[in-house]
Amino acid sequence: MTTADCIGVEDAILALSMVGDLSMGQPFDQSRRTARLVQMLAQTCNGAGEHTETGRQVALLRWSGCTANAEGFTRLLGDDVEGRNAMLTHTLSEAGQRAMRRSTPLAQIHCEVSGDIAHTLGLRTEVEQGLRHVFEQYDGEGRPSGLRHPQVPEVVYQVLLAGDLEILSRTHGLESALQWIASKRDRRYPAALAAEMLQNAEDWLDQLRTPQSVDSQVATAQVPLSLVADVIDLKLPWLAGYSRRASELVREAARLSGLSAPAIDHLGQAALIHGIGRAAVPNRLWNTPGALLDGDLEQVRLVPYWTSRACGQIPALAVPGQLAAHAYERLDGSGYFRSLGGDTLQTEHRLLAAALAWQAMLSERPWRPALSHNEASCLLMAEADQGRFDHRACQAVMAASRGETTMTACKPGGGLLSERETEILRRISTGGSNKEVARQLGISPSTVRTHVESVFRKLHCTTRAAATLKALTLGLI
Repeated sequence: MTTADCIGVEDAILALSMVGDLSMGQPFDQSRRTARLVQMLAQTCNGAGEHTETGRQVALLRWSGCTANAEGFTRLLGDDVEGRNAMLTHTLSEAGQRAMRRSTPLAQIHCEVSGDIAHTLGLRTEVEQGLRHVFEQYDGEGRPSGLRHPQVPEVVYQVLLAGDLEILSRTHGLESALQWIASKRDRRYPAALAAEMLQNAEDWLDQLRTPQSVDSQVATAQVPLSLVADVIDLKLPWLAGYSRRASELVREAARLSGLSAPAIDHLGQAALIHGIGRAAVPNRLWNTPGALLDGDLEQVRLVPYWTSRACGQIPALAVPGQLAAHAYERLDGSGYFRSLGGDTLQTEHRLLAAALAWQAMLSERPWRPALSHNEASCLLMAEADQGRFDHRACQAVMAASRGETTMTACKPGGGLLSERETEILRRISTGGSNKEVARQLGISPSTVRTHVESVFRKLHCTTRAAATLKALTLGLI
């Protein structure tokens, strides 16, 4: 991990808040809206001070541990995302409510992980303790420890109350939300605190309609972006370390391809955060062997969209976020979410797509063992031959995986042919017509013909057969 793969603490908190929101089936600004309500409540009750920042951070990180127990909620409710959304919006079925009585171990996992995240970020002890007890209640009926007032930290009540107001008013209306909050006085939170919220709720919710830049008191310390990657990967047990390995791989492949230092750094960061949007998709789909149903596939296709939207809210992740949004695009236009192809996909996009696919092939999955290097090589190049991946990008990724320090294939023939010319020559050398190659690359037949004519001139040939033989002799293809 390099210093370039670090991110400001506040940016990390915001990224984790959006991962949490998506994991809970919520709009990806739910935690930020709750954080603003917490600040209003804390300041009204106790005045200005560090406690308002403590409340904000606890609210933003409240769901940061939920990727760690996603698999448990899948077993408990059948769908970790929709099940938790139903839990928050009070629409859980009777069977689901009975199942939730067995959720204490999952709450323990969540609280431990979110507390550890706060510790790793270097946040104040009050924030860490708030997160470790974030599901406790005034009457001792909370989880995981069953603490009762006054052992429950004050910030827990504030976050719980603000979260209830934000979610329930949005899903059931303000009047219904206020009635429910009133019924939980001295049960879920102190009556005095609930009364303050009931008095100001309508005005505070109106204030949320006005966008507000975050005035954070967090120091400008830097933390590894890999922390965000690790939290993302916790969603699926078989993904542990996947984003880290993909980041290291694509960095080295980019070096072998001769990319600039900034481009290499952005690619490494993109690999680390490319899975943010995965949080919005239930684990049952990720664990499904074979082809997905069309409706389920549509959810998967939105993964890079959500990644792009989340990163677009964080200036430090804007560039890698845009790269990550292309992680599943394919040269033939069969990828997602934009179905881009051909010349639209730059070298960075092609390298990232190849690196992620290669790393996935080498990793064990619930429905298959990890592929060997030879098996993965054959499969990846077969995909490239069918027009989905870029050949040179695949070669760079495989060379990086083998630990090679140079790769002559990245600049064949000393640069005699351009990248596009080499790609077209490779395809026509195996019998592809101009129309077929054009369709595969997403360009016009006339553009293919122009490139072929340029290849003939450079190789001093007039036929495809002669150009193929000379290209093989020179190591161009």
